[in-house]
Amino acid sequence: MYAFIVERRLRAVFTALSSGNATPMLEGLASAFEYRFEGDSPISGLRNSRASMALWWERLFRLFPGLQFEIREVAVLGPPWNTRIHVVMDFIVPHEPDGPYRNIVMQFMRMRWGKIHHIHTLEDTQRCSRYLAWSMTQGREESQAAPITDLPWPGEGPFLKTQAAK
Repeated sequence: MYAFIVERRLRAVFTALSSGNATPMLEGLASAFEYRFEGDSPISGLRNSRASMALWWERLFRLFPGLQFEIREVAVLGPPWNTRIHVVMDFIVPHEPDGPYRNIVMQFMRMRWGKIHHIHTLEDTQRCSRYLAWSMTQGREESQAAPITDLPWPGEGPFLKTQAAK
């Protein structure tokens, strides 16, 4: 029953996000959380403040107008004090005349007593980069902006920085 309730709540959050409303997602975060989105793009980064998360969602909605999430699969594991949530979903943006931009997204979340304290998001970053490069040609300068991140991103190491960031 617990897993059913968590999944239903998660689906409601993604329904709200598909309507451009990030408030339920932001309200579901624990007071101390980490949201990690992999990649080298304006939507990547590591956030741990509600302010940066709100700015990130505003940017995401600008860069991907009409964004919709279609959940393919959800797995909820563990007790209320240590819940692990795995989600596989499609990230869809209407695009005419060629048809929608689609990307697959996988998220791993950790929840304690009804509040999310960790989210790790993975997607096809090459597909995202192609979309953002196209978006730049359409005049969306923000499609090449630095990530909104609270901590150094992507960190140190010889293969972690892009050539432009060196």
